[in-house]
Amino acid sequence: MAYRCFRSTLVASAFLGLAAPALAQSVGKVGDVNFPISCNAAAQQQFTRAVALLHSFWYEEAGKAFAGVTETDPSCAMGYWGMAMSNWHPLWYPPDAAALRAGSAAAAKAEALDAKTDRERGYIGAIATFYRDNDTVDNHTRSVAYERAMEQLHLRYPDDREATVFYALALDTNASPTDKTYTNQKKAAALLKRVFDEQPNHPGAAHYLIHSYDSAPLAELGLPAAICYADIAPAVPHALHMPSHIFTRVGEWPESIASNTAAAKAASVYGAEKFGAGVAWDQMLHAMDYLEYAYLQTGQDAEAKRVLDELATFQKATPNTLAAGYAIAAIPARYVVERQDWAAAASLTIPVVAFPWQRFRWTAAMISYARALGAAHTGDFAGARAEIDKLQAAHDALIAAKNPYWAGQVGIEVQSAKAVLAYTQGRKDEALSLMRAAADADDAADKAPVTPGSILPAREMLADMLLEAQQPALALAEYERSLEAAPNRFRSLVGAGNAAEQAGDATKAKLYRERIVQLTATHGTDRPEASAAKRYLDKG
Repeated sequence: MAYRCFRSTLVASAFLGLAAPALAQSVGKVGDVNFPISCNAAAQQQFTRAVALLHSFWYEEAGKAFAGVTETDPSCAMGYWGMAMSNWHPLWYPPDAAALRAGSAAAAKAEALDAKTDRERGYIGAIATFYRDNDTVDNHTRSVAYERAMEQLHLRYPDDREATVFYALALDTNASPTDKTYTNQKKAAALLKRVFDEQPNHPGAAHYLIHSYDSAPLAELGLPAAICYADIAPAVPHALHMPSHIFTRVGEWPESIASNTAAAKAASVYGAEKFGAGVAWDQMLHAMDYLEYAYLQTGQDAEAKRVLDELATFQKATPNTLAAGYAIAAIPARYVVERQDWAAAASLTIPVVAFPWQRFRWTAAMISYARALGAAHTGDFAGARAEIDKLQAAHDALIAAKNPYWAGQVGIEVQSAKAVLAYTQGRKDEALSLMRAAADADDAADKAPVTPGSILPAREMLADMLLEAQQPALALAEYERSLEAAPNRFRSLVGAGNAAEQAGDATKAKLYRERIVQLTATHGTDRPEASAAKRYLDKG
């Protein structure tokens, strides 16, 4: 079918101040939802809007809106269902103790009110399943139980689009990051695509399609939803940001910059109204991380520095989520490492923003990782070893805490840092072996939704090492593998062009230099690699 929105709309909206005014008010376009319940007419109207907010993960406003439903109609069990749903952020991170208490209480109240229809009781029973026994049963097991309950609800009411959409979200939530067949994501996408085709302004269908396709092999399929989502729910900061997940995956940096400029601006307005000066809302920080990444891929280092400088103005992040911690650590690490400013990397410090770093140890570990790389590249081998020891300690703590995904991500950083240290110390065969193992591990696990990409792709680092070891043909092959997973990365394009030239492949050398020039043509850059690419092309 023909979608009723266009990419140019999104790009223009970033510069026209889309969704900036009065975000904290209960006005604005949040998408179209049809979710009939048995509560009174006024509560029904409030409930419909609350569900739309929930679909766009605006949990703060959704929770308030569902509470308003229960004030309008105290017997409305589904209002309490919504409050329980708003305390669980399934694609982000397991709820903390306070959220579990609040969600459990809301689910219990919903059950006690005994909803008037079997369908409503099915929704309530599903979320109650997630909260049940949360003091003894782990989050993943409860999440899978919720998924199964939603599957049964979807099968029982196949014409209920909301059951379909929430079931699809559950499938995405429980998808394994090491499943390279993307079984859950493809199943979810098939369900969501049907709803999206029938109801193209549904915020959940568009939003969860983006998450379903947020992987390198599937990303192109996510473009229709990405192009439309910001137009569906322009009042929601997260909806303005989400298209950049797909734009990042396909290397469309101007679109990502536009998306996150709009999102950061909208989130800044909301954060200032709700939390006051000096406090960064986690959704603003999340957009800033994606914005920093996109600026660096286009060589816009001055713009990237402005993002970094803005980060330094915050004293506190709220709420204390993975998205907030990841961005606070990743933005300064990206800025020095992507620009290969190894001296600055070696002395990097974590921004002075109040945050519980011990709860998310893999976030602060990125600072140690940047320091380890910087120290190794500048000849401070003792300093590099000290930072690697910190990374290893973080890895071991995550293993002990039974957090295998993030332990694996820190483990890749440990191996990569060890490889760079070995190489700079002259142990090239050992370095290449370590780096290849890190690259293979990096390929085996997909990125988390919280990040646009790792601080440095391990496959790109392997290619850099091979090129420096005067193995350009092998390096070119690795750069091209890295570019398949992360298209249009500036450093990979530079490396691929240099490797192709040294390997005698003039066609590919020209191709990759052309891409570098295209990336920087509209805004210019001080990066010497861009100037070198232009000189190469000028020579004919």
